[in-house]
Amino acid sequence: MRILVALALWLGLAVVAHAQTLRVGDVLEINVFQDPKLDRKVLIAPDGMISFPLAGHIRAAGQTPQAIENVLRNRLQKNYSDRLDITVSVVSVGRPDDEDRPRIYITGEIQKPGPYLLFKRINIMQAIAQAGGLGTFAAKQRIQIHRKINGVESIYYFDYAAFENGTNLTGNIDLQNGDVVVVPERGLFY
Repeated sequence: MRILVALALWLGLAVVAHAQTLRVGDVLEINVFQDPKLDRKVLIAPDGMISFPLAGHIRAAGQTPQAIENVLRNRLQKNYSDRLDITVSVVSVGRPDDEDRPRIYITGEIQKPGPYLLFKRINIMQAIAQAGGLGTFAAKQRIQIHRKINGVESIYYFDYAAFENGTNLTGNIDLQNGDVVVVPERGLFY
C-alpha cells in the first residue's frame, strides 16, 4: 500500500512539474517590485526566447517560471542595490490542439501580446488592432516583422506613425505563418 501511495505521489509531482514547463506561445507576466516600469507581459516566441529590458534575450521554452525569475534576478541585480523581488506568472498557455494551425506572434509594447491564429489574410495594421493596439511606450516608427525564409531570418520594418497619418502607405504587408511582430519600446527622445 505504501508503495502505491508513494508511486501516486511521485506521478502527481511529475505531472505538476511538467505542467509548469513553459513552451512557445505562452504569455508570461513579469513583475519587478522594485521597478514597476519593468512590469510587462511577454510572449515566448517561436525560437523559445523572450526579451526583457536590461536583461536581453532569455531562453524560456522548457524552463519553469521560477527558473526565469532566477535568470532575470541574476541579470538585473547589478542595476539595483537591494535584492530584487521578481515574479513570473503564466497569463495564457499555448493550446496543444492548435499547434499545427498557422499563427503569428505579436510581442513588445502591445496591449495583448501573444500568439494569434491565422484564419485568413491579415496585414500588420490588422494584427496590431487584433492585439488591442499599441502600448503607451511603443516606438511607432520601428515596428519589426521577423520572418524565416528558407531557414534564414529576415527583418522587415514598418512605420506605424507614417501609415497612420497617411504620409507613407507602404510597408503594411500581409503576415505569414510564423511571423513575429515586435513592437519595441521607444527611447528617451523618440
